[in-house]
Amino acid sequence: MTIESVREFFAEHAPDIQILELGQSTATVELAAQAHGVEPGQIAKTLSLRTADQVVLVVACGDTRLDNKKLRHVLGGRPKMLNADEVAALTGHPVGGVCPFGLAQALPVYCDIRLQNYPIVMPAAGSLDSAVRITPARLAELANGHWVDVCQSIV
Repeated sequence: MTIESVREFFAEHAPDIQILELGQSTATVELAAQAHGVEPGQIAKTLSLRTADQVVLVVACGDTRLDNKKLRHVLGGRPKMLNADEVAALTGHPVGGVCPFGLAQALPVYCDIRLQNYPIVMPAAGSLDSAVRITPARLAELANGHWVDVCQSIV
């Protein structure tokens, strides 16, 4: 899995999208924004959550945090973050490289509406040093994502 499954995903579904590998860690929002020369909000972090009856991915701007009240309303239950082993097992990607593409198993994907504030966002691509440049609309389309309002800005 990991970056190879993301390569296969893009080869099949979006061969025009290139995976960028930097050879340096981009596992945090700060590292990724600096390495790619973009604003932290353009880093599309993918969070893995569990409710009582499902596991979901939420793709959000790097400069936001989840709003638990909004999230409970959208997901119909109280979400909890998965631990690193669960994330790797369910997504096929390591924490810091999780993205909604090339997943080990199909998971519902929710994209926070704040991603639409940017012409280009940069989710990881299955490894700690990879990413793709993509429009928010295309990200949601390729990930079968649903647009939701589940975050708040970090002040």
